[in-house]
Amino acid sequence: MTDDSLRPPALNLSGIVVERDHRRILDDITFEVRDGENWLVLGANGSGKTTLLRIAAMYDHPTSGTVRVLGEQLGRTDVRQLRRRVGYASAALADQFRPALTALDVVVTAKYAALEPWWHRYDDDDRARAAACLERMGVSRLADRTLGTLSSGERQRVYLARTLMNDPGVVLLDEPSARLDLGGREQLVAALAELMEQPGSPPLVLVTHHVDEVPQGLTHALLLRDGAPVAQGPLDEALTAETLSECFGLELALERRPDGRFSAWAR
Repeated sequence: MTDDSLRPPALNLSGIVVERDHRRILDDITFEVRDGENWLVLGANGSGKTTLLRIAAMYDHPTSGTVRVLGEQLGRTDVRQLRRRVGYASAALADQFRPALTALDVVVTAKYAALEPWWHRYDDDDRARAAACLERMGVSRLADRTLGTLSSGERQRVYLARTLMNDPGVVLLDEPSARLDLGGREQLVAALAELMEQPGSPPLVLVTHHVDEVPQGLTHALLLRDGAPVAQGPLDEALTAETLSECFGLELALERRPDGRFSAWAR
């Protein structure tokens, strides 16, 4: 039997600094995600959340620091292969899919981290795997529907299914509720909670700037302000009224409701 404690962290980012145009975007961030952990990365617009996640997804390089993903170090591995073991979804990535693609096509292209099904060959096993991912997210009925005919909430479940195509070692979600209406957002929050409840689900990192989008199942939090950590650790310790107020530079009240969801408002 494999001892999970001996496995390398899904993510290990150490001393991450990012500077652009003489401005420091991330300032000495150290961040580790292990099996069984689901992380919230929270901060205002411009706090460095998306930059941090793009580095974790190996689409950007830091100015300095060390990035290890699933035990492999950025700069010493083939990122084209390693990216296939990382489930990654963002609004920017979603915008690149043609509305005419079917839900099944969107999911199956994740096998090669592609955007179009005609770029590679897929067999019946690949399509069966994609169908199983759609089933896992409760949208198997949408397999033959095109993206352009789906509601915003349905599309987000399809994109979540896509992150699972290659049985990833970690799932990274950059503001997946962006541009969703209230109904779509609530569908997404429910889908994330369902995903994290499933046995054997990979560790997950969710980036957002709204605490009311935080689903049940998250275990840890990293709060950022101006590229630097405000708080980091187990969710109940890192996410408090005090740390949230410091994170957004505004005196805030924070409530955790009986259902596990959060609400925040200015005092």
